[in-house]
Amino acid sequence: MSVKLQKGQKVSLTKTSAGLSKVIVGLGWDEAPRQSSGGGGFLSSLFSGGGSGGSSIDCDAFALLLSDGKLQGKSDVVYFGNLEHKSGSVKHMGDNLTGAGEGDDEQIVINLDSVPAQYDRILMGVNIYSAQSRKQHFGMIRNAFIRLVDARTSQEMCIFNLTEDYSGMTAMVFGEVYRHNGEWKFNAIGQGTTDGSINEFIKRYA
Repeated sequence: MSVKLQKGQKVSLTKTSAGLSKVIVGLGWDEAPRQSSGGGGFLSSLFSGGGSGGSSIDCDAFALLLSDGKLQGKSDVVYFGNLEHKSGSVKHMGDNLTGAGEGDDEQIVINLDSVPAQYDRILMGVNIYSAQSRKQHFGMIRNAFIRLVDARTSQEMCIFNLTEDYSGMTAMVFGEVYRHNGEWKFNAIGQGTTDGSINEFIKRYA
């Protein structure tokens, strides 16, 4: 049975699903009905790539593999421009340019047994591509969620629905998978930032 998490709540994945070795992290969002353009003045994107899609909101999921809470290098960032970590333990399943449709919009697969010991946590975030030039922010997004699925059984273990008003925020930490005393756990975070790109966001963990 899937556990519905609240912001700040933590859950043990290995206790929830004995023998767990691989999880699918599903991230989803919908564009809210347009009322006004809103927002502006955000940092411009320094990462190249991503789709334009006119005025559609293009959200890009990414994962940071951290050592003692710090990012050791850009090769530890898994995103649309680097779909698989060098260890093979974390893989981004591809970019969705619009977020249209039901279910997961983007997925990140984590092979827990293959994550090198030097990494103690894997942070999952989403940023809005070209947020500044498009005058877009997470206040224009609704139904955002992150969920974890046991890859063996395709059973959802937990889900965290982001229900706060994130107006003005252009990037978001949805949650993190981390090791603690030999267990893999998940932390529901839901923290917004005004970083205008993945490149700006990762400086927080330098």
